[in-house]
Amino acid sequence: MEKSYNLSTIRFLNLKQIVNIRPKRDISKFKDWFEYPYPITESEISFLDNLIERHILYLFSDQEEDLKMKFLSPILNQVNFMTENFHDWYEASFSGVVNDVEIKGFTDYMVATGIKTPEKPYFFIQEFKPAQADKDVEDQLLAELLVAIEKNQTKIMRGGYIIGRNWVFVILEKTGENRFEYFVSESFDSLKLSELKQIYLNLQAVKLKYCVD
Repeated sequence: MEKSYNLSTIRFLNLKQIVNIRPKRDISKFKDWFEYPYPITESEISFLDNLIERHILYLFSDQEEDLKMKFLSPILNQVNFMTENFHDWYEASFSGVVNDVEIKGFTDYMVATGIKTPEKPYFFIQEFKPAQADKDVEDQLLAELLVAIEKNQTKIMRGGYIIGRNWVFVILEKTGENRFEYFVSESFDSLKLSELKQIYLNLQAVKLKYCVD
């Protein structure tokens, strides 16, 4: 291998040098995902509402670890990705080779099979950052999704990234030999109950619909 990139510093220009990748606008790509019929309960809605009430005054100023532990982790724990066949990983080592280029580093959050180390990845969330993020979180997420597609020998991978109160979901799709397109959703404001409910439903859809072999 002639080149190696770290997930924490890779940029879109680097990805374009590795593969043919381009953005494409098609909101319908998210229809099956975002319209998954998860029967959310009143207790779950109350949990989300209370979470907003406790943090609405502080989310703008929270540092990265505060944001992760106090607001994001409770949501992910409520979704509960801990199952017999897969679970979630924080700051897990992740690497792969795409077109003889190694991409490696640590993922902020990943759902994958495995016991002591992650094996087959299903979903990623990148960069638990406060509102003033200093890195391009979308580029880093795309790098993770690209490696995951190559590792799984599949054609599609899903993820999301978070900046402060806002969540964005992303789909990367392999459309041909060395050709990839990615789709970016609208932004969801996690301090608005209706939008936090949709975030929660989207995560439940990942668990119940897409974390399968």
